[in-house]
Amino acid sequence: MAPEHRYVTTVLWTGNEGVGTKDYHAYRRDHVIRVEGKPDILGTSGLAPGSDPTHYNPDELLVASLSSCHMLWYLHLASEAGVVVVAYEDRAEGTMVIERNGGGRFTSAVLHPHVRIVAGEVERARALHEEAHRRCFVANSVNFPVEVAPVIEATGEAMAHALGGALVRAGGGAPAPPAPSHK
Repeated sequence: MAPEHRYVTTVLWTGNEGVGTKDYHAYRRDHVIRVEGKPDILGTSGLAPGSDPTHYNPDELLVASLSSCHMLWYLHLASEAGVVVVAYEDRAEGTMVIERNGGGRFTSAVLHPHVRIVAGEVERARALHEEAHRRCFVANSVNFPVEVAPVIEATGEAMAHALGGALVRAGGGAPAPPAPSHK
């Protein structure tokens, strides 16, 4: 049997304004996400009234989880392949649609990792994104396409374009057109 990991979180609603959910506008969407032994994460809804725009919403955290998982796999693979990464930043985007009944779903996500390397080949650094994407637990768990549009910058050279503009697509397929740069 394959190794199994369990993750336990606690979500504590903190938005009771004294009358509970008596009315849709009578309560705040604020909550705290807790994992034992770690700092709390302040949460809210991204769309509903009573939300706090200074707190994280589940939709942002999903996109951040995709980005974080990909980055951690990428750094691991780079360290094994002799690609020395000295900077990594990803401006990830997720697209969600709202249905008539008020429910919604994500339809896609695109990661835009900008990676600076000081050793190793640019093409190898690019290929590692494909492998990181295949191994990412979170990307393998969602039911919408996740694309990766990396930019690799090699020290001493002008910043590489998105390495031919090819996107890495979940499940393979033809490359998509280049994604816009977010600097």
